[in-house]
Amino acid sequence: MTDAHDKLLIVDFGSQVTQLIARRVREAGVYCEIVPFQKADEAFRALKPKAVILSGGPASVPDEGSPRAPDIVFQSGVPVLGICYGQMTMAAQLGGKVESGHHREFGRAEVEALASSPLFEGCWAPGESHVVWMSHGDRITALPPGFARIGVSPNAPFAVIADEKRRYYGLMFHPEVVHTPDGAKLIDNFVHGVAGLKRDWTMAAFRREAHEAIRAEVGKSRVICGLSGGVDSSVAAVLIHEAIGDQLTCVFVDHGLMRANEGVEVVRLFRDHFNIPLVHVEAAPEFLGALAGVSDPETKRKTIGRLFIETFDREAAKIASDGRGPVEFLAQGTLYPDVIESVSFTGGPSVTIKSHHNVGGLPERMKMRLVEPLRELFKDEVRALGVELGLPPAFVGRHPFPGPGLAIRIPGEITPEKLDILRKADAIYLEEIRAAGLYDQIWQAFAVLLPVRTVGVMGDGRTYDHVCALRAVTSSDGMTADFFPFDMAFLGRAATRIINEVKGINRVVYDVTSKPPGTIEWE
Repeated sequence: MTDAHDKLLIVDFGSQVTQLIARRVREAGVYCEIVPFQKADEAFRALKPKAVILSGGPASVPDEGSPRAPDIVFQSGVPVLGICYGQMTMAAQLGGKVESGHHREFGRAEVEALASSPLFEGCWAPGESHVVWMSHGDRITALPPGFARIGVSPNAPFAVIADEKRRYYGLMFHPEVVHTPDGAKLIDNFVHGVAGLKRDWTMAAFRREAHEAIRAEVGKSRVICGLSGGVDSSVAAVLIHEAIGDQLTCVFVDHGLMRANEGVEVVRLFRDHFNIPLVHVEAAPEFLGALAGVSDPETKRKTIGRLFIETFDREAAKIASDGRGPVEFLAQGTLYPDVIESVSFTGGPSVTIKSHHNVGGLPERMKMRLVEPLRELFKDEVRALGVELGLPPAFVGRHPFPGPGLAIRIPGEITPEKLDILRKADAIYLEEIRAAGLYDQIWQAFAVLLPVRTVGVMGDGRTYDHVCALRAVTSSDGMTADFFPFDMAFLGRAATRIINEVKGINRVVYDVTSKPPGTIEWE
């Protein structure tokens, strides 16, 4: 990312929805980065942001040792927006008083605007009440010098505070979640109306800058890109190919854990549509052999990750044997959420969540370096970049498919029989979703073969077969989710087809798990 863009820094105090703040800022056309509070001083000096947002978090400001924003944030003169915990620590650090033990408030609430403000421009007027999403246990009991309250709720006398002269604002609620209907507009007002940042973060601009960055990073070196069949690695491959041409070779490892017809579609797209050099590695026997008898999900992931690395190593050596020089870089579709999690508190959840990835570096035994051209982007930005690059809409809009593939959708031991059963059930499920015109309304849908067998009656005979679970979620950002509300007629059709057409399944259930407004792993 070049210095031409205005930048905003988000100081993360551990909120589960900090990434949503970044999404709202990016949606407002402004480049931003998230850093944990422990590294915020260093990041501020390096990034030179023109505005700062302080996130929420689980700590209590009055507790000894609770986190604080670095002093440089308030000494710099840049506008600051504090959200929830960020509001509390800002108030405490600037001379106000914060106490715990008051009325806790979690969930929906109404805030009344008390005054006009650039923060409220175009959405809130004095005297109006608006729905917000609260999540706090502390409360400001005395404002810092220079601040005034400009919004109240029945349980939060300082729901919105402002020092208009210094351009400091604090919100006790979370504007970043969809449960605060006007939240995106409030954030837009802060970054543009208050901070005056340019609306210049676009995928067209990113594409141009990424070409320069890729060329500068790899020079004349050769690169292989590991294709998984998903959108992220595909977009990365097309972007890199635009930048360096035939220095790139794509390697698609068909590990036997793909969805129905997945391999055919990937090969056709890259060989026929983009004419990018592609090596198609038939590795199913190796992967399935190594996974035989393995039930622990973490062992599965690490086994698959290890085999990917070994396969890429072998293929790089084969490619280099043509005499045009060694392969020095491995490209992968790492996204910004992977990066955030890998540097967050106590090592980040990606230590366990994304153990099949290589976020942050490759094993020492590899003689290649990583190139990750998408590491600044969120999922929806990658899709927008895919459209900008000319990938077919049907491919860009495909539901996410993780690297471990069907291995993580078969709890317990993986066998060729189970893979065949799941692949057929999953294909029928997606076929019914497309036939109903619902595919683009759903973020991700897939079938899971549960480690349960039930007794049933089919026709005049008794069966003892597998249970298939169907999952479908909606999302506006790829980080929060709710189950998709299929009607019973659709579920009946899909279940009937799966039971009738897939030998080995005699029961189908629908998973209605929701995770708003928390984060979710799309696997």
